[in-house]
Formats: sequence, structure tokens, C-alpha cells
Amino acid sequence: MTHAVAVTPREGVVWFGWVLAGVFALSPLLGWLSPLGFAPLAALGGLLTIRGIRVEDEQRPVALAILVLVTWALASVLWSPFKPDSIESATAAKLIAQAILYWALFRAGAAASAEARTMALRVLAWGMGGLGLILALEAATGAGIYQALRAAIGDPIRPDLAVRNVAQGGFVLAVLTPAAALASKRTGCGVWPIVLMAGGIAGASLSLAADAPILALVVSVLFGLAVYRWPVAAPRVLGGMVATLFLAAPGVVWLTRKLGWFQELEASVSLSWSQRMGYWRHATDWIGDHPLRGWGLDASREFAPGIILHPHNGALQIWLELGLIGAVSVAVFWGVLFANLSRPERGTGLAVAAATAGAYLVFSAVSFGVWQEWWLALGAVAAAACMAVQHQAVVEKRPA
Repeated sequence: MTHAVAVTPREGVVWFGWVLAGVFALSPLLGWLSPLGFAPLAALGGLLTIRGIRVEDEQRPVALAILVLVTWALASVLWSPFKPDSIESATAAKLIAQAILYWALFRAGAAASAEARTMALRVLAWGMGGLGLILALEAATGAGIYQALRAAIGDPIRPDLAVRNVAQGGFVLAVLTPAAALASKRTGCGVWPIVLMAGGIAGASLSLAADAPILALVVSVLFGLAVYRWPVAAPRVLGGMVATLFLAAPGVVWLTRKLGWFQELEASVSLSWSQRMGYWRHATDWIGDHPLRGWGLDASREFAPGIILHPHNGALQIWLELGLIGAVSVAVFWGVLFANLSRPERGTGLAVAAATAGAYLVFSAVSFGVWQEWWLALGAVAAAACMAVQHQAVVEKRPA
């Protein structure tokens, strides 16, 4: 990723704020009805803000880690058993565009003008509050609103599938809530959007059969509080922990299997969790065949029935497909990302960034594939929100 000329005209930075407002306005609708839509949304947002792309000095290690990861992923196509049959399935080609466009969207959070950024963050706060309200209502009705909407457009859906689809909104809400909550506070929106967000996450977790969002919320709060309480040490410790986790993931599975703990836990958990653990077990076995280079990009798709699509663990998927080089690149990315939050003074914006990263890591560890377009795009939207809220000054609440 290269430097670009900084945007200086006033209309340029105002435009960035409007682009962010559009992205944030559509995010709750996509979270509820079609999370896959985050991929074109983030790509369009990056394209519309591409002229503001740049890499600050402190961001260079993170950008370099992304560059190495993408380059190695592209090279690994040569030995991967998965051969795409269309552009849609060509992950390698899309990674290049994603790296550039998503970085541009991320940088727009800092480049937007103050007034436009305030407007965009108000849209984010109330939008996520609205998503929280919808998810709470869906939880109370068994995804009744979603089912009625599908029936109205002539595409009815089974109740169990409706619940599963709507539950994905809980993942979106959990990732965007930290930045949206602080945006609500800093732009004078009050406490109600935050209450609605919390209600939506609770509803998605307790009544829509999606336990990961509440787990992500707990980890998110712990990460955020740690960084706020110990602003110098906590980011470095968290960065070291996350980097170590990515490097040691296969060893952890191997050791716990050797001790018999893994098998005992796999036999005692629910079916969905035992299936995940089965994927992890198979992934660890196959990682041992090519630990240095990996099996190649998207190779996980070829390991059925042992693994269906991907191992449902980001660290193991990176090891399986990209080997040690890929694992080191991702470890550097997360380690430096957290370390860059270290400051001598406390900052709620920095704590929110850590909380967002914590939520994203939880879902990456138990739910989604590393290369899923909508999931990467949601990460870009969340990063842009964190960047925007860090640059947002407190705005006094407007009188009624």
C-alpha cells in the first residue's frame, strides 16, 4: 500500500463524512436483512474515498503485515488444491482490491471534516440503536418481523432458518456497538441508543440461539476496561497475548489432545461446539503436513467432510492455508495494532478500539472464515468507525 497525496480541499473532507454517513446508515439494514451486502458497501465506500488514502508512520507495520499476508496468499495459489471456477470464488484477486479499498475507508474516519464526521457518527449511534431495537423485537417474536417481510415479498422462509438469519445481526451489532456507543456519548445522542444496542445483543444471544454475541460483548468490555485502566501496559499485553494465540493455536490443540482434555470437552459440549472442535482437530492434523508453507489459499474448502468450508477458527485457518509465514504476518498485524493503542494517558477512543478488536477476534475464533468478504468488510466499517470516533470531539447535547 503506497502513500497518496493528502486531501486538502474542504469539500474533499466534507465528502468523506457524507460517505461515512451513507455507510453507517445502511449498516443496520444490512445487519438485519443481508450481512453479505457489507462487501459491496465497504468497497463502494473505499472507492469514493480513495483519494484520501495514506499510511501514517505508526500504521506502517500494520500495513506491511497486510502487504506480506496478501502477497503470500497470492503466491500460495500456485500449490493450493482449490481452483476457483469464477471471479466470485477467486479470493486472491479480491484480496488486492479489498486491502486498498478497505484501507481507504478506514482512513476516511480521520480525513472527514469535523461537522460531517459528527453527523456521520450520529447516524452510526442511532442506526445501531435501531438495529438493537429490531433484534430485541425479533427475539421476542421468534424472528416474526423478518418472516412477515419475506412472506410479503413472495419469498417465505422456515421459522428456524429465519431465526438463524436474523441472529447474524447480533454479530454485526456486537462488533459495531463499542464505537457506536462512544459516538452516542460524544455527539450528544444520549443514553438511549446504548440501551437499545445492549438489548439487541442480549436478545440475539438469549432468544435467537446465537451465544457468540454475548461472549463477544464480555470480551469486548474486558479489553476496553483494561486499556482504559492501564493505558500503557494493557495494549502491549493484549497484543502479545493475541499474537501468541495466533502463533501457538495448533500447538494448543495438539497438547490438549495429547493430555486428553480436548476429547473430554468435545464430548461434553453442545452439537454446534463439538462440530467446531472436530474441525479444529482435523485442521491440526493437516497443518502438520505442511507447517511452513501451508496448503494454499482457500485449501480449507477441499477438506470435506473433515472440514466444511473453513475450520471456524481464524488462527487455525491461517496456519492450514498459509503456514508459518501467514501466521507470523497475522500475529504481527494484531500485535502491532494493539501495541499502537499504548499511550501515557487514558483515552476512551483507544479503549473502544481495543473493545472492537476483542469482539472481532471472538467471532473470528469460533464462527467465520478468514476470507469471507462480508466479514472482512464489516471489519473495515468497524475500523472506520473507531478511527472517526477517536477524532471526534465531545459535542454538547442539543436542547430539546
